[in-house]
Amino acid sequence: MAAPQSRPDAFADLLEANGRYAETHDLTGFDGIARAGVAIVTCMDSRIEPLQMVGLTHGDAKIFRNPGGRITEAALEALVLAVHLLNVERVLVVPHTRCAMTVYSENELRDKITELSGQDAWWQHFHVVPDQHAALVEDVRRVASHPLIQGRAEVGGFLYDVDTGLLTQLV
Repeated sequence: MAAPQSRPDAFADLLEANGRYAETHDLTGFDGIARAGVAIVTCMDSRIEPLQMVGLTHGDAKIFRNPGGRITEAALEALVLAVHLLNVERVLVVPHTRCAMTVYSENELRDKITELSGQDAWWQHFHVVPDQHAALVEDVRRVASHPLIQGRAEVGGFLYDVDTGLLTQLV
């Protein structure tokens, strides 16, 4: 079966921008190790600039993003690799204020996606966050107590305020 094809021009603007970026790209030969020893798990929200919010730059940290900034199985997999292979010694779990994943219940979100897509979305799990603080406590515990991470990295839970840019440590 052939792979689905996108329209030829669907990504033209991004490829053009990438050409400009590549002209000044200066990470050639970089080994991918987190130079600052930091990993950040945060939301996919475009208002968050994970490196800049903690004074880091390219090459300093490993970043894992997903809706709500939750510690999923994929996030744990990334953190285990980061701790053992990529120099990570500190892990920040960072949800944020005004997150869309805190607005709807799981069923409301399934209804909304069903309505917008025209397809039944009741089989899809969205990992909504009814209580952001409780979820953050749970997520920090999941990382800190993971047998392949425990004792190898400091783990903290923070809330990022999208309006002020400030981080507050909650866990």
